[in-house]
Amino acid sequence: MRPIQKSLKLADVCYDIRGPVMEKAKQMEDEGHKIIKLNIGNLAVFNFDPPDEIVQDMIRNMQNAAGYTDSKGMFAPRKAIMHYTQEKHIRGVTIEDIYIGNGASELIVMGMNALLNSGDEVLVPAPDYPLWTAAVSLSGGKPVHYVCDESADWMPDIDDIKSKITPNTKAIVVINPNNPTGALYPVEVLQQIVEVARQHQLIVFADEIYDKTLYDGEEHTSIASLADDVLFLTLNGLSKNYRSCGYRAGWMVVSGEKRHAKDYIEGLNMLASMRLCANAPGQFAIQTALGGYQSINDLVGPGGRLLKQRDLAHKLLTAIPGVTCVKPKAALYMFPKLDPVMYPIKDDQEFIHELLTEQRVLLVQGTGFNWINPDHFRVVFLPNTDDLTDAFGRIASFLESYRKRHGTN
Repeated sequence: MRPIQKSLKLADVCYDIRGPVMEKAKQMEDEGHKIIKLNIGNLAVFNFDPPDEIVQDMIRNMQNAAGYTDSKGMFAPRKAIMHYTQEKHIRGVTIEDIYIGNGASELIVMGMNALLNSGDEVLVPAPDYPLWTAAVSLSGGKPVHYVCDESADWMPDIDDIKSKITPNTKAIVVINPNNPTGALYPVEVLQQIVEVARQHQLIVFADEIYDKTLYDGEEHTSIASLADDVLFLTLNGLSKNYRSCGYRAGWMVVSGEKRHAKDYIEGLNMLASMRLCANAPGQFAIQTALGGYQSINDLVGPGGRLLKQRDLAHKLLTAIPGVTCVKPKAALYMFPKLDPVMYPIKDDQEFIHELLTEQRVLLVQGTGFNWINPDHFRVVFLPNTDDLTDAFGRIASFLESYRKRHGTN
């Protein structure tokens, strides 16, 4: 029979967070092995529970959740999101500028689908959260990666951004706080990106899903609050700040200079209508979450579990010979570097596969985040301190044996 092949649109799509190495890990689990998973920011499996008031509100409203909602979302949660944009100093947002989605992920794809024609280019950070690169490719566009500078705490390289703009460039993606590096961008850097967008009439897609997961008293600035003459699409949701990944409750806010974007916004409305609506139970959680007690502050503040685990993970990682890591100011991840002399890695996916096989620890290789060199990996520091200590002990043992095998000890 004629083979049935996947679409050519998937040729440049990579999502190794749930890729081949994870499939190997699942096979090993089926065989009875216990795997320590440091590969995905799925908070619930590490006993980070959503606020009880969110859960109770969803339960109480479940009888009202059977029907379709407005294609953009229910009024009450959109009103709560509008108030949140005011707290973030994003001006001029109305109810009609807000789209609720099945997680921010659905809205990322929708935003790109509505925008891109074949050959259109979008500037995406390297490293990035790979869904952004995939969404551009699936929408017929071309992702062009600009460098974030590890030696400058992973800040975007503004000169590199400018050098990669062409007549085909339509937009720039800004992931702040950043996944996978944990970087948090100061106002000065954001203003420079806004100025580039202004000069070249680019749309700014702002991924701010970790805007409350901040350490050491840091504060987050929404890039959309810095200008009214640039078009911004800001994405956020309940998954991380409210430990509600499975509720799939995200939102997208259109702000700034909207007058010249009426046709694009019409496209967004068409796509929102085509999927009918976001899931209703998740929508019922939004108003309560945004207006309730912000328990994330207890987790990231002094004595908080996430802060303790970040500090422990960074300490254990950087104690390993040849491993360096910029300490994250936000989010749930670290993106450490392996000294290429001590660790002459040619294929980092195979490297991570070997680690899994030998030590039962699951990570994601740096190239899975569109980083150009096979010398980084991403760590999730969500397991409790005992499991983190065990995991990093195993990683240290694997790296020691790797150095011995390659004569670089």
